[in-house]
Amino acid sequence: MVFVFLLLAAAGLMYVKWWPYYHKALTVSDTHSIGKSILGEPVTHAGRPTWNGAVDYAVLYFKSVWKAAVLGLLLGSLLQVLIPVRWLHRLFGKSNFASVLCGGIVSLPGMMCTCCAAPIAVGLRRKNVSAGSALAFWIGNPLLNPATLVFMAFVLSWKFTVLRIVLGILLTFGVGYIANRMMRGQETEMMPDMLVSDAAAMESTSASFWSRWMKSLGKMLLQVVPAYFIAVLVLGAMKVWLFPLSAGSGIIMVLLFAVAGTLFVIPTAAEIPIIQSFMAIGIAAGPVSALLLTLPAISLPSLLMVSRSFPRKILLLVLASVIATGVVSAIIGSLWI
Repeated sequence: MVFVFLLLAAAGLMYVKWWPYYHKALTVSDTHSIGKSILGEPVTHAGRPTWNGAVDYAVLYFKSVWKAAVLGLLLGSLLQVLIPVRWLHRLFGKSNFASVLCGGIVSLPGMMCTCCAAPIAVGLRRKNVSAGSALAFWIGNPLLNPATLVFMAFVLSWKFTVLRIVLGILLTFGVGYIANRMMRGQETEMMPDMLVSDAAAMESTSASFWSRWMKSLGKMLLQVVPAYFIAVLVLGAMKVWLFPLSAGSGIIMVLLFAVAGTLFVIPTAAEIPIIQSFMAIGIAAGPVSALLLTLPAISLPSLLMVSRSFPRKILLLVLASVIATGVVSAIIGSLWI
């Protein structure tokens, strides 16, 4: 069953991520561009939220991510019925740094944005995976995406790329480690005899694979999809207020960009043309460096999607850590880039 899941995951990622990104990398190396900013042309004055603005952004966003979003839902539901609890617990179930490291490493081939990785993180948590390893997988997907780092090196600069790698590693594994420390003693680590009993119960169930998968997929759809769509619409309407270019280039703008970047939702690698467009109109390196980490790491929709899978204190830890890392990135960027 594990082999079947890995085969399906590899085939899906090859179609949705690996093959398209290989060709895109070749194009980016020649053009030094990955397209226009999904935010549109930067404006220096704030407009007002509109329904048309919400729908237009949602349509543009979902056109970019729908294949990966579907793949994330399928893999998140399939791992619950194909992968034995014992196998997952051996790699990701302990409340130690080793499980966090495994979660972060496994995220590397995924190359998904935060919302597309969220259903898989939900599926992992439902299989008794530790909070830290699930977080490392979820955050590592967008932050440590090898394809995004390649695009960034060609389009922005090696300094932006190095800053993303260093702070991305610290954020991914640091948050996972702290989360495991916070949850130590509060999560039940399944003993081997419990795992054997659980596996035997799964194998002896009278329900067919299709019945169990449909049940898992149905729960996943009800839990993550409604909040996902609604939050994307809300952020699409509010984007005219989230990035105030008239706020100057000081600490206020850094803080506003750090918070806005943390809440806003974008497709994979969309932070690159957004940063490029802001720099083209003269926005300083500090505020745009905040977006380098905060835009891809998490978003309001992805937080809502995983909200039932992690305790509130863990979600607050993630939220605060991303904003703080964005501020640190802005400080380093203003001094170095």
